[in-house]
Amino acid sequence: MRSTIVGSVVVGFAAALPQNINFAAVKALPTPSVLGPELAAKSTPAVTYNPTAAASVAAAAISTSPPTINKRDASCVAQPGGQGPIPGSGSVEDYLKKDSTLGQAAQNAGTPSGYIQNFKNLQAGSEQIYYLTYRTIDSGEYDVDACAAFCDSEKFCNGFNIYYERDPSVDPSADCPNPPPITNVKCALFGYPVGAQAATNVGQFRGPEDANGKAFNVVIAGSNGYSKLSPVRPAPSVPGFNAPVALDAAINAPTDADSYNGMKLYNEGPFDPSVCAAACQAQTKFDKEHLVDAQGKYRACNFFNAYILLKNDVPQGTYCSFYTREWDSSYAVNTGYFWESDVYKVVSSFSYTLTTQDAGQV
Repeated sequence: MRSTIVGSVVVGFAAALPQNINFAAVKALPTPSVLGPELAAKSTPAVTYNPTAAASVAAAAISTSPPTINKRDASCVAQPGGQGPIPGSGSVEDYLKKDSTLGQAAQNAGTPSGYIQNFKNLQAGSEQIYYLTYRTIDSGEYDVDACAAFCDSEKFCNGFNIYYERDPSVDPSADCPNPPPITNVKCALFGYPVGAQAATNVGQFRGPEDANGKAFNVVIAGSNGYSKLSPVRPAPSVPGFNAPVALDAAINAPTDADSYNGMKLYNEGPFDPSVCAAACQAQTKFDKEHLVDAQGKYRACNFFNAYILLKNDVPQGTYCSFYTREWDSSYAVNTGYFWESDVYKVVSSFSYTLTTQDAGQV
C-alpha cells in the first residue's frame, strides 16, 4: 500500500530523498470533470462538499443512464442579465481589445484586502480543480470587492476569477441566429488559489450561423484572478490529532530516520487536511492487520503534513505526506522543485500530530 516515490535527480529548491514531490502521482491524477462555470448568464448553486464523506472515501481507498428531459420548444427567448457595458459596436473584436472600456476596468481594478492578484486583464476564464460556484454581478459593475465578499461567504473558497462575458441577448436559434450581444460580469469561486496558466476558457460559439456564415461568439474579456493571502488559515482542527501547526514549507525529515511513510494526493475537493488524517489512520490500520513483521512491528502513521501543491502556479490538489513520528517546524524547508520545464511550489502547509501516539507494536 505504499506510494511509489520518484527516484530521479531533482534540481531546484530543497531536494532530499525520499520525500521528493511525487511527480508521477501528480501526472497520473485524473482531472475532475467540472473545472469552471458554464458559459451562461444565470448563476448556479454552490457545490456541496462534505468533509466527513470525503474523509470516509479517503480512508476506504487505502484498502479497496441519465434521466430523459423533455425540452420545451423555445425560440429567441430573452437571456437574463446584461447589465454590463458593451464596448464599441459590440463586435468580438471590440470585446477583445486590451484597451477597451472592459480592459481598462480590469487593468485599473484594485486588490481586495486579504487577497493577492494572480493575473490581470486576460481574455480567458479560469478552468482548474475544485470549482465551487459563480455569480453574475447584477449591478453590471466590475466590482472586485463584491466578488471577494462572495468568496469570503463560502467556507472553502480560496480564490476567485472576475471577468466580462459576451453573451447573446436572446437564445440563438434558426429564427434569430447571431443576435446582438449583452455583457455580464461574472464572479467564479474556487477551493484553491487561482493561477494564470489555468485561465484557458476563451468562450464558445452558440447557435446556428447567420446569412453571413457567423454564429454567435461568446468571449471573455477583462479577466482578473485573486487568491487569499493565506488560504484556509487558521487550518481546520482534525479529531484525534493535536492542533495544526502552520509551516512555511513542507516537511523534509532526515532520511536516516526512516520515518517517511508514503503520500497521497487528492483533487476532487478543496484543500482539506481531514482527508489526509483519514488516510493516515486507515494506513495504520491496514499495516497493523497485514504488514506486521517477525518482531510484531508495523509502521504506524503518527504524523502528517498537508499542503497545497502548485504546478506552474496552478493548484494540483491537497498533498499529504505521512510519517511514523513527529517533526517540528525546523524541518519545514521544502518550498518546491524545478522538474523538467515545470515549477512546483508548496503553499498553505500544516502539520498534524496524532494525539495518542501509536507505538507500532502488536
